[in-house]
Amino acid sequence: MSEPMREIPYGVADFTAIRQENMTYVDKTRFIVELEQAGRFLFFLRPRRSGKSLMVSTLASYYDRGMADRFESLFGGTWIGRSPTPEKNQHMMLAFNFSAVRPSPDLVEASFEQYTQTIFNGFLERYRESFSSAFVASVAAMNTAGDRLSALFDYCRRENLKLYILIDEYDNFTNTILTTHGRKMYHHITHGDGFFRYFFNVLKEGASMQDSGLARLFITGVTPVTMDDVTSGFNIGIQISLEPQFQAIAGFTEDETADVLTTYRIPQTLGMPTEDVLTLMRNWYGSYRFTKKAKQAVFNPDMVLYFIRAVLRYGALPDEMVDQNVRTDYGKLHYLLQIQKQLNGNFNLLKGVVEDGYVTARIATGFPVKQVAETNNFVSLLYYLGLLTIDEEDAGRGRYVLTIPNQTVATMMYGYLRDAWEANDVFRLQMITLDNQLNAMAFQGDWKPFFQTLAEAVKHQTAIRDFMDGEKVIQGFLLAYLCAFDYFIARSEHELHKGFCDLFLEPFTAGYPNIRHGYLIELKYIKRSEEMTDTLLQAMVTEAETQLAQYRQDPRLAKIGGEIEWICPVLVFHGWELVYYDT
Repeated sequence: MSEPMREIPYGVADFTAIRQENMTYVDKTRFIVELEQAGRFLFFLRPRRSGKSLMVSTLASYYDRGMADRFESLFGGTWIGRSPTPEKNQHMMLAFNFSAVRPSPDLVEASFEQYTQTIFNGFLERYRESFSSAFVASVAAMNTAGDRLSALFDYCRRENLKLYILIDEYDNFTNTILTTHGRKMYHHITHGDGFFRYFFNVLKEGASMQDSGLARLFITGVTPVTMDDVTSGFNIGIQISLEPQFQAIAGFTEDETADVLTTYRIPQTLGMPTEDVLTLMRNWYGSYRFTKKAKQAVFNPDMVLYFIRAVLRYGALPDEMVDQNVRTDYGKLHYLLQIQKQLNGNFNLLKGVVEDGYVTARIATGFPVKQVAETNNFVSLLYYLGLLTIDEEDAGRGRYVLTIPNQTVATMMYGYLRDAWEANDVFRLQMITLDNQLNAMAFQGDWKPFFQTLAEAVKHQTAIRDFMDGEKVIQGFLLAYLCAFDYFIARSEHELHKGFCDLFLEPFTAGYPNIRHGYLIELKYIKRSEEMTDTLLQAMVTEAETQLAQYRQDPRLAKIGGEIEWICPVLVFHGWELVYYDT
């Protein structure tokens, strides 16, 4: 009798539950050694749903002295189970997850204190043999987490106890307060005598004093902003997020992803070669590089498990390739893209990234909220949120070429542009109309109505014209709406037969097996200030047709789908006005 298929741990970040319930586990325990060698007090940043919480849970199980008798059942067969370190099961573990704190301005302080008190009470009960009744009573009488933490440090120092503190999602509720309620409320809790600042002041003191009782500290989050604010410049430990040995600590490598696909027979279920499935997933969920010397890009693990779970349940690709649970909260960017209903320079920067496909910048390791709007910091924020990833280092000068990692992120980025235009009364369209028109493009080859609709809307909604100056800008505008639905994987400046196609619309055949049309689009732009003559227009059309004929010879097009008809439109814009569109 064959062994039952293991459960997919989609959305499960509890290491003990995964191991006890025999769920699939991608072994990351080898990084425990790397973390010990990196330092005693560590700060680690990654985008949401990338595996940070599972690593925190793994550390809690490994170091907890109260779980020594369960070591073999939890870690047997893992890397660290075969080669444990001397610190195995040697610490008292005090673990927080600040996503449990309510981010309502009226409730946040009380929620924080109540949550941390519950954690302290559980901690003291779990290790009750190590604490005097007088100490437990004194801690119970204290009003703040900072006071309890200070008392705990002092007690552990006097009694020579080893304390390991884990803080997961340290900036979860502060980010929500910032983006939902604004900078004033955020400043209130992270500056001066704010309760969160006081908590981190105590934590910083414990990390900086010799023999404070704090043996180790591991903090995770998404961005360095809150840490910079609550500590007045990050100085509480070592920021390891950019260090190359930790590239794959939170994320699946290609080999790990292939192993999970094989375990669940996903290629056989889909009727696709393993390499084709990996290519599909790489396009949608992969290509994250968090360090300049990364040997392999990693996949977002939550996205991978979402995909596998959908295939197992339905025997086909997910109806939506983008998991709604991994969409970055639009509010986090909405707050940064506009000031008093006016789109600011950060919006133009984001728009430029979409149009160019990359940006070159330094990655700031820390910056306070008041400096977020500065260009380099904003680019760094996009990196920390997972909207940009490292492509390469720029001539070794500490600058990086940052690109959009995959189709999931590209889809979200285009959505940010559409939403920002709409929220600021710049431009809006009926999306159901676009859906129908893009469907007709994909299945019937009827492409003109889509571009006619955009052209008419721009003609009547004049505010958008200020954002449409130049060929690259036109490309970005078109991509924002061509990617509103997933009939095509749209790329700009795509290399084909020794040239670069302005807009390449690859039909998403894996998701729509009956799709029949793809597009190679050449776009020409005439400045509004330049007179458009019949001679100039014809010259541009002829040049575009020649380029398209060259691109059409690329042999890779035939491999995308044997029955795909490639349509090659020429679009000519005079400023914002579409003056020619034909094949």
